[in-house]
Amino acid sequence: MFDKRTLTELGGWTGYRVADLEYRPGEGWTGRSKLLIRLEPRSKTMRCSRCGRKSRSVHDTTMRRIRDLPILDWDVVLLVPRRRLWCSHCGGPHLEALDWLSPHRRVTRRLEEAIGRLSRMMPLKQVAAFYGVGWHTVKAIDKALLQQEVLEPDWRGIEYLGMDEFALHKGHRYATVIVEPLRRQVLWVGEGRSREAIRPFFEGLDEAARRRIKAVVMDMNTAFDLEVQAYCPNAEVVYDLFHVVAKYGREVIDRVRVDEANRLCQDKRARKVIKSARWLLLRNRENLKTAEQTIRLDELLAANRALMTVYVLKEDLKCLWRYRHAGYAKRLWEGWYQRAMESGITPLMQFARRLKPYLQGILAHCRHPLHTSVLEGINNRIKVIKRMAYGFRDTEYFFLKIRAAFPGDLR
Repeated sequence: MFDKRTLTELGGWTGYRVADLEYRPGEGWTGRSKLLIRLEPRSKTMRCSRCGRKSRSVHDTTMRRIRDLPILDWDVVLLVPRRRLWCSHCGGPHLEALDWLSPHRRVTRRLEEAIGRLSRMMPLKQVAAFYGVGWHTVKAIDKALLQQEVLEPDWRGIEYLGMDEFALHKGHRYATVIVEPLRRQVLWVGEGRSREAIRPFFEGLDEAARRRIKAVVMDMNTAFDLEVQAYCPNAEVVYDLFHVVAKYGREVIDRVRVDEANRLCQDKRARKVIKSARWLLLRNRENLKTAEQTIRLDELLAANRALMTVYVLKEDLKCLWRYRHAGYAKRLWEGWYQRAMESGITPLMQFARRLKPYLQGILAHCRHPLHTSVLEGINNRIKVIKRMAYGFRDTEYFFLKIRAAFPGDLR
């Protein structure tokens, strides 16, 4: 099928030539056909893998089986006399440096690159099965390539940060992701969501980078808030609309809906209408899919004053993030807070009191119109990465995967 000269020219095994070939057809429907290629060195001169100096002194030679990229339907196995030279400059035996083979690897560089590319799109187990190599080999190759590809951020142009948490494992184990929201670049990922957990990120920044940060967008997480204030003296904390409205839905709308359903326990028909209206009340009006849903919502609000009140105040609260002048936004807040306290609805009044200490972070959105929609998109991608691999036991490898998926838009 192939001759030695052709394979030597096409193989790209610099410094070596094909000495012998052997074909081994696969057996059974799961068998893989193999092409064994025995290589021999072209010259006695070798290059030290540590210092790069040349030497002709062979310390010892060991035959190694090295996997290369498949040719047509044949798995390629190289039988390579792996030489160790005695380097007079380094003062010891070291492996011969080869352009096409990394030290101590049992696969060629081009197979490593192919495995790395495929590992971005497929689970490691399937990549291992595709190339007929071990799962741990695939993981080690991909991790090493990621460590080379994932570079430290250029902090000279970073003025804004976004911080959010995501579930790492079941059992309330979380990790924190910090991004540059304008360029969609993941800067850092670490286990935990406490002040101590995110402190290594800020301690790793120099003083100039800390002072350059103008604003940090986050949810209402006191741990994140305090750590930003401690390390970034010029940064303003910006609280995001999505998390505030989601919290309002859980603590106010859901609670009032349940209370109203319990109040109407004697009227089973009315109670059923209110109990089944959860997603109708939580969803934005513009996101209602049919005219029937819009009619149902209007009828429900017209029939129940408490639900009408909390629903209208939810829409008014969202208007705070539309202003670009802090004075106008503060005036809207004062009117909203007064209406909430005069409503007589206990969950709404409690929510307004708890939200009041976070007002400065909400008003900071007028000066820095940041939001965490980028973070939510990144979190969804993280879930896909985790689900595709059926979870990760090596968190360092997982975090490298996340950073590689979001290198940033540098245009």
